[in-house]
Amino acid sequence: MANSSANAIPRPEHPMPQMVRGEWQNLNGSWQFEIDYGKSGKERGWHQEEHALARTIVVPFCPESELSGIGHKDFMPAVWYKRSFEIPQNWRPGRTLLHFGAVDYEATVWVNGRIVGTHRGGYSSFSFDITDALREGVNTVTVCAEDDVRSGLQPRGKQSGRYYSHGCDYTRTTGIWQTVWLERVPEAYIRSFRLYPDPDNAQLHIEAALAGPVAGATLKAEAYYAGRAAGNVKAIVSGPSARLTLPLSEVHLWGPGQPNLYDLKLSLLPSGADAAAADEVESYFGLRTLRLDGMAFRINGKSVFQRLVLDQGFYPAGIYTAPTDDDLRKDIEISLGLGFNGARLHEKMFEPRFLYWADRLGYLVWGEHANWGLDITTAKGLERFLPEWLEGVERDFNHPSIVGWCPFNETWDYNGARQNDEVLRIVYETTKRLDPTRPVIDTSGNFHVATDIFDVHDYDQNPETFKARYEPMKTGGEPYNTFPNRQKYEGQPYFVSEYGGIWWNPGQVGDEGWGYGDRPKSEEEFLRRYEGLTTTLLDNPRMFGFCYTQLYDIEQEVNGLYTYDRKPKFDPAVIRAINTRKAAIEEE
Repeated sequence: MANSSANAIPRPEHPMPQMVRGEWQNLNGSWQFEIDYGKSGKERGWHQEEHALARTIVVPFCPESELSGIGHKDFMPAVWYKRSFEIPQNWRPGRTLLHFGAVDYEATVWVNGRIVGTHRGGYSSFSFDITDALREGVNTVTVCAEDDVRSGLQPRGKQSGRYYSHGCDYTRTTGIWQTVWLERVPEAYIRSFRLYPDPDNAQLHIEAALAGPVAGATLKAEAYYAGRAAGNVKAIVSGPSARLTLPLSEVHLWGPGQPNLYDLKLSLLPSGADAAAADEVESYFGLRTLRLDGMAFRINGKSVFQRLVLDQGFYPAGIYTAPTDDDLRKDIEISLGLGFNGARLHEKMFEPRFLYWADRLGYLVWGEHANWGLDITTAKGLERFLPEWLEGVERDFNHPSIVGWCPFNETWDYNGARQNDEVLRIVYETTKRLDPTRPVIDTSGNFHVATDIFDVHDYDQNPETFKARYEPMKTGGEPYNTFPNRQKYEGQPYFVSEYGGIWWNPGQVGDEGWGYGDRPKSEEEFLRRYEGLTTTLLDNPRMFGFCYTQLYDIEQEVNGLYTYDRKPKFDPAVIRAINTRKAAIEEE
């Protein structure tokens, strides 16, 4: 095995399940660490390999977290990491790539004191070719991450801009918070690829981006279903990109509750080279179609009511980082057990391992960026937002579980200035061009500019007034618009993408905690309110889904159906019975 010591390190699993090579090395575990309050470490030569950092941290957990061994909660303008590594002797000749799942926010990386690259963006993945900086034996990698959630110049999501967590903002994440790993590739290799499922024609269309001397190489694709060969195709490559259409002998659809997945093997063999020079990538795919049809959202031609729940991806001991891979899977299983069939992945780009489990469990998700904290009142916001967002869309494109994109959430005025509508319009249009296969919501809740779907957020706690608000649209009347002076409804499919948020913290006293509206006086009152609000949305024939706030509590926010440590507040079967009632828009 390329990663024989996997059990000795945290988060040992491969971080990119859709692009697995045999030669890789997980760099999680103990690193040197230091906080750079004056952002002067570069001047003081901290990147030089002989400079030792003062403390030790457990990667990939952020220094704010308990699992990191640091637990420092105050603002950290810059943090430094350092560790040594050796390239395994049995790795073939080729190139060595250094990968980072995510580093918040601006990262600079050195290998053996030589700068190998920089990256801006706290949520998207990146990598550098470090081959020319390597030497025989022990090597040293150093990382500096600068972070300022109060600058207005970076998406921070739900990371608090104050010293303490407050309202719906929580403990910050600084620096490395996803897996770091090395990967060996041949001189000619597959840089990335996109998969376009075409079940109606029993095909998978593949677009591959290639690197190195690839002219005349052969690109081959092989599909397997349940261990059976299901198709193969190959083609001669003439340049840095290639397209294949893979015919399939069996068609098995992927959908909610139907996690039918094919295994996929891609191989690149340079012209005249022997098999040892081939690049081989293990992946998987799902066959499914998405289509908006009037007010319906159709998956594989069937109108599917999206019973979504808000998932913000926080963990008590790891903050942004799940302690184990099982924790990612269990969150989805908790949601499914409550009768939800998907989630809005809220104010955070989730790691690929979460999306892997969504794919494996037949769970629908909406991809979203962490736009809160970023000033988008001028074009400067576009400069800071778009590159990172497009990296995320590119990385996650092949996951069948992702059924839509939502780059922004609640684009409120910033220091009294309105959003620059062109920022939203350009991001929407660019996302559509990068991915024409999925619907795009420009900004969830408000203020819409150009969008495939019109959604609103409504935290009315009274089931009667809530119902009355949406009654007209049941018979073709105008849908409810939360901000008619700032956005215009233009006939798009419609859903309430945030509602509920019912404050329920019976184990706490006084004014502890935060939630929406008044707290129910009993569990029975909570459930009546939950059923009344949810039934209104299920029974509306012009509503294709809902999203309840939220799956679990986070720190002081106590409106989850589970506690922060993932304990149920109610009998899951009761919630499930309410959620799984047949919706008016669903077909037989």
